[in-house]
Amino acid sequence: MMYNFKEEQLIIKPHKSEQSIYIREQKGVYQTYRRLLSWLLMITFITIPFLQYQGQQAVLFDIGMQQFRVFSLTFWPQDFVLLAGILMLAAFALFFVTTWLGRVWCGYVCPQTIWTLAYVWVEHRIEGKRNQRKVLDKAPWSLDKLKKKMLKHSIWLLMSFLTATTFISYFIPVNSLYVDLLSFNWTALITFWVLFFTLCTYGNAGWLREKVCIDMCPYARFQSAMFDKNTLLVAYDAQRGESRGARKLKDDAQQLKQEQGLGDCVDCNLCVEVCPTGIDIRNGMQYECINCALCIDACDETMSRFNYKKGLISYTSEHALTGEKPQGISFKLIAYASFCLVCTIAMILWINARIPLEASILRDRNTLYSVNYQGIIENTYTLKILNKSQQPLHFSINVPELEVEILELPQKLLIKPGAMQTVPLTLAIDGNNLENKMTHISFIIQAIEQPSILLKRKTIFFRD
Repeated sequence: MMYNFKEEQLIIKPHKSEQSIYIREQKGVYQTYRRLLSWLLMITFITIPFLQYQGQQAVLFDIGMQQFRVFSLTFWPQDFVLLAGILMLAAFALFFVTTWLGRVWCGYVCPQTIWTLAYVWVEHRIEGKRNQRKVLDKAPWSLDKLKKKMLKHSIWLLMSFLTATTFISYFIPVNSLYVDLLSFNWTALITFWVLFFTLCTYGNAGWLREKVCIDMCPYARFQSAMFDKNTLLVAYDAQRGESRGARKLKDDAQQLKQEQGLGDCVDCNLCVEVCPTGIDIRNGMQYECINCALCIDACDETMSRFNYKKGLISYTSEHALTGEKPQGISFKLIAYASFCLVCTIAMILWINARIPLEASILRDRNTLYSVNYQGIIENTYTLKILNKSQQPLHFSINVPELEVEILELPQKLLIKPGAMQTVPLTLAIDGNNLENKMTHISFIIQAIEQPSILLKRKTIFFRD
């Protein structure tokens, strides 16, 4: 689908995604930025699992133990509200960036784009330039073709395997993962998931490529709902470029325009050959465009060769392209930014107020109360305490509302990090000291080493 700025109407044009797209390698200013950012993101992705904090993996999403560790913080299933907040923040951040900068996520940050272009780089080094790859694919099978194809796919599979192993290291402790790999001691479950993500990476980046962006990614379908006339887009200046036509390097642009009505577009078709999704940006705005700026660098290179002004294809907006005065910041952009800010502040406050301790108190279901041989009333409880911190802690338990003897309770209750301990408690008190048959009481659980870790749980003490 493409959008014609002049006629203000949508023009439906089917994209031939079934045809193979041979991407021409392109250098330029934007590609330098994109490659540097891609390297930074890939190195970050590979490095994070190896970071250590207080003698353990700093970032680990341990599904088996049901705990997600991020440096000094450990999150449990009870902290699911944080995941909801992160997803909301990610959604509003994506809406904000898309409204402001278009599909810059797709062009510069999306893993699909980064890995696809990395695979294309390998393909270019082994099979040759764009035209050489086309000739090689059409040629009959030979020993040379077989060697190149096997080498390319072997490197692709190795890259996919390393990617999958790195991804799994976010969920399996990295030390045991790689030690077991070298000793061929992986469990069937780990082997399955590594092979599964290896095939997914190999299929997506090596074979599906642009089909993921065009046919499978929902973002391409609803992005237009977030665009406005100030959104930054990759667009072709039709007023300057049309009518397009071939020419010689020494031809004068002004003379061609006056005599033949030719614009600055030399119809070299490089903008199409470098496009990862195979579109022609000169046909107008299209949902397949991922704003990677490959066509910008290709066009600027051609303009430089002909000594024309750069920017025939550029990052621009509909207002700028039609010569209208840019409007101020839109209400939609302000709203998205406000939602992002609110979500961020809410999560910071929630994490700051979060107590790394969980406890529940249950009464004995069989006996409401009992009276011992001394006439003392006893109530029995079961206290479950979960230490959500990353250090072993001693806990004290107090009931400030009553002067009682707590039976069968250690003076310092030691609980290991990430462990839950069940503590049976019996409160004994002379019933004459209580005014009511039901007395509301509270169990105060406090960490001795860190007094700020304190939790109160309410219950009831019964007497006859």
